[in-house]
Amino acid sequence: MHARILDRLRCPVCGEPLAEASAGTARALRCPRRHSFDVARQGYVNLLAGRAPHAGDSPEMVAARADFLAAGHYDLISAALADAAVAVIGPAVGAYPLVVDAGAGTGRHLAAVLAALPDAVGLALDVSKPALRRAARAHPRAAAALADTWQRLPLADGAVALLLNVFAPRNGAEFRRVLDPAGALLVVTPDDDHLAELVGPLGLLRVDPAKEDRVAGSLGGHFTRESTSVHRRELALTGPEVATLVGMGPSAWHTDPAGLAARIAGLPEPVRVTVAVRLAVWRPVPR
Repeated sequence: MHARILDRLRCPVCGEPLAEASAGTARALRCPRRHSFDVARQGYVNLLAGRAPHAGDSPEMVAARADFLAAGHYDLISAALADAAVAVIGPAVGAYPLVVDAGAGTGRHLAAVLAALPDAVGLALDVSKPALRRAARAHPRAAAALADTWQRLPLADGAVALLLNVFAPRNGAEFRRVLDPAGALLVVTPDDDHLAELVGPLGLLRVDPAKEDRVAGSLGGHFTRESTSVHRRELALTGPEVATLVGMGPSAWHTDPAGLAARIAGLPEPVRVTVAVRLAVWRPVPR
């Protein structure tokens, strides 16, 4: 693990610093109180203090997301995050800023941000082991850790220059604790017409009309919103690509596979689909 990432990690049990340790071929991180956390052979470290509340995205969902993202369909999100990162990161957050993606998935968006910030290092956090296996290899200056964002994050106070949160849960209090006072939180959420062409025909979950209110409620008291921008493009997808898109998102948990396949087969190709997201820049409130 990159030294500039390791020195900002903290034991999820006692909050002490972590250091690399090894016993034979096994690798781990260990604190002075001898709490030990295994490094998987795929490269990510398990920094859960107990059991995960759920397993996160399944191998099938992660594979679908990796295929869809690799085709470039969501590159507008990565590009928007990278542009925002360059705009908001300043010298006040240190010479080697740490970028943390909370709910990182495969780490593709984090990798794009690190490519735009050549002096930064990155950490992907997720509860899905299949996702972390990919995130651990997403970028040479990134590491990956199994962590539950609803619990105390395994990071020192004020250690993070930039937090990314893309279609993922938000823990306002913990995000504020770990973020540098001069840092920023970038939150990406679906806009009202995101994937709208597929919702009715395929029976997908609709975007919650109160989504923005819920985001503000989860961050209020800890952050103030500095700006919001909308990013939109139209995709022309094949039937298999539509199946991949549905399979990587929350609707994958709520649709019957056989019925979904039949409905997708009935769509005229190419399938025109709108990608529409909001990117909000949030700043931590002064303590």
